[in-house]
Amino acid sequence: MQDHDQYRLFLHLASTLSFTRTAADCHVSPATLSRAVQRLETFAGHRLLDRGPHGVALTEPGHRFRHYASEALELWDRYNDKDYARDQLDGQLRVFASVTACQSVLPDLLAPLRDAHPRVQISVRTGDAAAALAHLDDGEADLAVAALPSRIPATLHARTITRTPVVFVRADPLRSHVLLADPDEPFVLPAQGLVRDIADRWFRRVGITPRIAVEADGHEALLTLVALGYGTGILPDLVLQHSSIRHRLHVTPAPSGPGELTIGACIRRTDLHRPLVSAAWAATGTVHFPQHDPRDDGTATS
Repeated sequence: MQDHDQYRLFLHLASTLSFTRTAADCHVSPATLSRAVQRLETFAGHRLLDRGPHGVALTEPGHRFRHYASEALELWDRYNDKDYARDQLDGQLRVFASVTACQSVLPDLLAPLRDAHPRVQISVRTGDAAAALAHLDDGEADLAVAALPSRIPATLHARTITRTPVVFVRADPLRSHVLLADPDEPFVLPAQGLVRDIADRWFRRVGITPRIAVEADGHEALLTLVALGYGTGILPDLVLQHSSIRHRLHVTPAPSGPGELTIGACIRRTDLHRPLVSAAWAATGTVHFPQHDPRDDGTATS
């Protein structure tokens, strides 16, 4: 019997403290199990188990040997693990993304990293999409999925994932085809971020001073407020299409399209020397997403 087989028998016995149960579970005879323990005791130079009227108990050397046997088996398993030998990369990758990004792009975006480096742990933090680059810049995330500005900060690397139009939505189906031109129209707007910038530019372009009913932190919260009837909202169509309440909302026409957003993956340039971040960045470059077109969704349109 190999030493590793004896270690496994001993570890099982150390957990059950029952020769009868270990012999049955490991499919060996009680005599074979006893001989294995005797050989280990000879090897260790100490009695590893006490057998008394109240059952089996580990001796103090037995507790130490249990730890040794466990580590020895783990090292042996690693030695024989071809995946481990091929891939030593491990650690935790901290990812920041909005709820919509988690549902729409993250599974496909991170799948190549997960497949290539199964020992890497991925930690995902969600929040307002407008804060994604700030979290990355502050060192609170290693990779962020965010709407990309027209000029990428010099401190970041960015890679385009997809593009999505920005749309206006209403909850009232009777007004879903009414052109946005009424200066008294109440609006639900993002409190900050690129979509708010797009909205402000659109209002200036069409000559409307918006009556802001409420501002929202996060596009998902904005949709809820629109569904509650607070006003017309503006947000990326990608968010609308992945919302569970999209059936209650309707894309409404505007005098001119407000524009589109480019969604991308971002890392800090200074992190590229880190093997984990470098591997994640390389993996994201192997994924190709179709460009989002709301006309293909079959959902509410103008």
